[in-house]
Amino acid sequence: MFRRHNKIRLNPVHPKEYYERLKKVPDDLIKRCPHCQKALVNKQLPKDYTCYHCGLPLTFPAKERIEWLLDEGTFQEWNESLTTQNPLDFPGYQQKIDETASRLEINEAVITGVGKLANQPLAIGVMDSRFIMASMGTIVGEKLTRLFEEATCQRLPVVLFIASGGARMQEGILSLMQMAKVSQAVERHDKAGLFYLCVLTNPTTGGVTASFATQADIILAEPRALVGFAGRRVIEQTTKVTLPEDFQQAETVLANGFIDHIVPRSHQHETLSFLLKAHSIS
Repeated sequence: MFRRHNKIRLNPVHPKEYYERLKKVPDDLIKRCPHCQKALVNKQLPKDYTCYHCGLPLTFPAKERIEWLLDEGTFQEWNESLTTQNPLDFPGYQQKIDETASRLEINEAVITGVGKLANQPLAIGVMDSRFIMASMGTIVGEKLTRLFEEATCQRLPVVLFIASGGARMQEGILSLMQMAKVSQAVERHDKAGLFYLCVLTNPTTGGVTASFATQADIILAEPRALVGFAGRRVIEQTTKVTLPEDFQQAETVLANGFIDHIVPRSHQHETLSFLLKAHSIS
């Protein structure tokens, strides 16, 4: 006697109904961790934007990073109204800026201001790699310069979270000039006896690395962050040498003495507040 197995019957879905359901699924529902390659549900990400599978850092939006790091209700933004005006009339550039600003609800690739960390006042700048890879244009340079100038006037330490794909090609030489401008503001801040700390996040490359990213009194980095000047392919094509997989990885850069320490996000509150207190001039 044969036993009859019960079969699960699925109700067929009409193609039209299927596509109507598909339209209701948000585009940003799921993404993949760049480190472990496992799927992540965006709404389930922890507040520090680390992968809940491997614990490594993901892209951290600037506003959310500031809210997560600083004491609640202490942040006041500076120069929020500054916006890029396409100084070289580069085709399509203004449209790209406007669309990116509207989508991310920020005016440029860096947010600057003043706040408190563990009740210690500081000036802070956070670069956002979602905004045209946090490339450095005239407004990014201007906001950073004003940050250091105002911090110098108010006798405040500066903390920068840095990310960048380099200079913004749509602004040509005007973009490259920001390297010298920001570096001079950093030097004036230093000569006033004030403390500057930076945290290099993924990626930190190009002219930013060659200027203010490496001028800090203490240079920290996040795990696995890409830190370098020229890109990997450019170096390989120029030198005709195949580079190792961990080339320009923060851990390798640390081993070669380029940065001071690697700090995971779970330790950043404690580490930054300790360093600010240790270098306090009051």
